[in-house]
Amino acid sequence: MTALPTVPWRPNATYPQPPEGWTGVSRLEAFIDAMIDMGQTGQVFGEHGIGKTATFFSHVAEAYPDAELVFVPAANLTPDDLLANAPVRDEETGRLVLRQLVMSQLKPGMPFVLLIDDSLQAGESIQSQLMQIACNWTLGGYDLRALGCIGVFLTDNESLAETAARRSDLAILDRMVTIRITANDTAWRSKLAAKYRGRDLRGVFGVWASLSPALRELLSPRTVDHILANAQEGFPLSWGLPLVNGERLRLAEPRPDGSPGPNRTQEILDRIAQALGVPNPARIADPVRSVVRAALRNRWTVLLQGPPGCGKTELVRQTVREGLGGREPLYFSLPVTNVEDLCAPIPTSDGSLDNLLAAAFTGTEPKAIVWDEYNRPKDKAAFAKLMEITQEWSLAGVRIEGLRAQVAVQNPPYHLGRKLLVARNNIAQATRFTASLIVQPGDIPANEWLIDTYGPVAETVLDWWKHDIDDDGRAWITKRTIERLIKLHQRGLPLEMGTVYLGDGEYAPVSMSGLVDRLNNRPVTGLREMARHLEAWETRLRRAADESSEGGDDSDVVHQVIANAELSQLKKHRKAVTRLVALLPPKLRSTYLVGASEEHQRFWIEVFAAMPR
Repeated sequence: MTALPTVPWRPNATYPQPPEGWTGVSRLEAFIDAMIDMGQTGQVFGEHGIGKTATFFSHVAEAYPDAELVFVPAANLTPDDLLANAPVRDEETGRLVLRQLVMSQLKPGMPFVLLIDDSLQAGESIQSQLMQIACNWTLGGYDLRALGCIGVFLTDNESLAETAARRSDLAILDRMVTIRITANDTAWRSKLAAKYRGRDLRGVFGVWASLSPALRELLSPRTVDHILANAQEGFPLSWGLPLVNGERLRLAEPRPDGSPGPNRTQEILDRIAQALGVPNPARIADPVRSVVRAALRNRWTVLLQGPPGCGKTELVRQTVREGLGGREPLYFSLPVTNVEDLCAPIPTSDGSLDNLLAAAFTGTEPKAIVWDEYNRPKDKAAFAKLMEITQEWSLAGVRIEGLRAQVAVQNPPYHLGRKLLVARNNIAQATRFTASLIVQPGDIPANEWLIDTYGPVAETVLDWWKHDIDDDGRAWITKRTIERLIKLHQRGLPLEMGTVYLGDGEYAPVSMSGLVDRLNNRPVTGLREMARHLEAWETRLRRAADESSEGGDDSDVVHQVIANAELSQLKKHRKAVTRLVALLPPKLRSTYLVGASEEHQRFWIEVFAAMPR
C-alpha cells in the first residue's frame, strides 16, 4: 500500500491537543484509502448531513494531492449528462459520423477519484449508466481507468423518503464493498473545531452527545454547523434549523406509536447557546437585510419564506445590490427558468461532452444569486441543476467564480387558509441552507418605500391599514395590494378592484369604506393631525396624567399612533413627538426601544435626551 501523507494537528480552542483516540483518519477516511488501494468500488450509506460528501472533498485533497475529486450529483443528472451520441467530423474521411461522447469531467487529464453522490436518487433512465460505472469502471465504450480513474464511490441515504430506487440485483450488489456509517465515523467534530477555531465547542458537542439517537439524527452535524454560524452572527439559533415543507424542523423524539413527542427545540437550542456563551434571541430587528448582509460576508445560502406580496424579493435584491457596490444580483424566477437558461451540453473537439454555462455565471466579478419562487420550479430538470448550484456552488461540475451568496425566496404551502401551488421538499434538500427564515410582513420595511414613492396618499392608506382593519384584514391587504390601491385612487377608479379577486364576483373580505372616507378627508387621528393640533393633545395628555400615573384613553391613543408611525414620519414631526412622548407614562415610553432597529433606537435616544427634565 502506498504511504499517504500525514496532516499535522493544528491546535484550536476546542482541541489544543489532538482529541483522545485520534488516529489521523476517521473510519470513513480509512475506508476511502482502502478502496483506492484495492481498486474496488466503495458504496457508503449514512444519514444526511453527517459529512459524507465533505469528507471526500477534504480527504482526497489532503491524502491525494496529485489527484482530483470528480463529484457527480446523481440526483441532478439527466440521461445525456454522462454519455451522449453526437455527430462529429471524422479526421480521416472528413465525413460526419456518430460518436459516443463522455462528460468532460471524466477526462480531467490527471488521476481522479469519482464520487457519485445520492446515486439512489437518480432516475431510472440513468441507473444503468451508474451501475456500469460501479461494476466495471466503464461507461459506454470508455474505460475509466484509462482516463485516469483511481477510485469509484457511491454515497447514499437509505431513507425511502429521499431515494428513487433500491438496489436488489445480486449481480450488481456482488461487485461493491459496502459500509454503513454514522456521524461518529466522520471527522465532523474536528472539522467544526477547525472551522470555528476561536470557539471552544466541547460544550456543544456534549449537548449533542447527550441527546437520544432520534434527536441526534434530526440535529445532524450539518445542522449543528448552521446553528453555530447563526450564533456567531448574533442571530436566533432557530434560523439554523431547516424548513421542511414550510414548517420549522421540530426537535421532538417520537413516541412508541410513531407520533411526535414533546417539542424540545427551545430547550436544546438554549443549551447550545449557553455552552457557547451567547444569547439566543427570539427575534432581531430588520431580520431580512441582516441575514442577506451576513450571507454576502460569509458565503451563505439563505432561504426566506413569507406570504405573497409582502416585498421579500425586492428587499433582497436591493440589499444584495448595496452589498455588491451597485451590481445587480443574478435573478432567476423558477416558474419560467429552463435548463437551457443555466447551461447546455455541447460536443468538443477532443471527443468529450462539455457544458456551456450561461453568460451570467462566467467571469470573476463578485456575484450573488436570487432564486425567486424557489418552490415553484418549472420542471424537475431545471430544479436538479439548481440543486447542484445551491449545494455545491458549481454548475455542471464547474465552480462559479466570484459567487458570494445565494438567496432563495418562496411562499409557504398555505396562506389565509388556502393552499398555494408550491412543491414539497425533503430534509436533505432543506438542510442545505445556512439560515432559513420565516418572514412576516412586519419584517419588510415596505411602508417607508411606499411613503417615499407616493407621499401623503400612502401615509393615508397606511394609517387605514394600521388602525381601521383587524389582523385578518391586514393579512389580505398586502403591501403589493396597497400600491395598487394608491394607483387606483390616483386614477379615480373603484378601490375594490385592487384587492384579491376570489372568483364569482367575490373580492377579498375587507371593507373599503373606511379607506374611502379617509381619502375623502374624513376627520381622523394620525401623527400629522396630532402635530397640527399639538397644544390640544398636550392638554389632553396632562389631564390623563393627573387622573392616573398610568395615563388614560388619550395616552393610549397617542402611544398607538407614535408606535405605529414610520421612522420618516417620526423624523418629520420630531418636535411634536418629543413634546408628546414627554407626557406619556414611562412604561409606554420604554417600549419604543424594545426590538427596534438601530435607526429607530438612535432616533429614540435622541428624543429622550431632548425631553425637558
